[in-house]
Amino acid sequence: MEKKFINRYNSFCKSLQALEKAKERDLSDDFVISGTVQKFNLTFDISWKVMKDIIIGYHKVLDFATGSPRETLRIAASVKLIHDDSWMQMLDDRNDLAHDYDGALAEEIVHKILEQYLPVLEIFRDTAGTYVEKIG
Repeated sequence: MEKKFINRYNSFCKSLQALEKAKERDLSDDFVISGTVQKFNLTFDISWKVMKDIIIGYHKVLDFATGSPRETLRIAASVKLIHDDSWMQMLDDRNDLAHDYDGALAEEIVHKILEQYLPVLEIFRDTAGTYVEKIG
């Protein structure tokens, strides 16, 4: 479990680092917008799985009904792993982006990703890092 958690956490950090680079890119470019959205989706998906690892491995919450992202976020908030309502909005936006076939929503949400969600993901990186340190 510990090795899997550390590997997943490292993947999350690497994905987040790549997402952070979008701040330096031309957000009027459709390709940049598309890449930013894809990197956001990947980073978000890894983040909630890291949360689930922490919830199960450290907080010993084992009664997940489905282990879905929404349920994981709810439990993560209850054990004070996350402290921001932005997580549920991130989930909703990630789900909406999956059905954005013409890219209109992506153009709208890309700024939200970089201005609102990126700082929340960075805070979680630091929080989750404290659990990695406990293993080390």
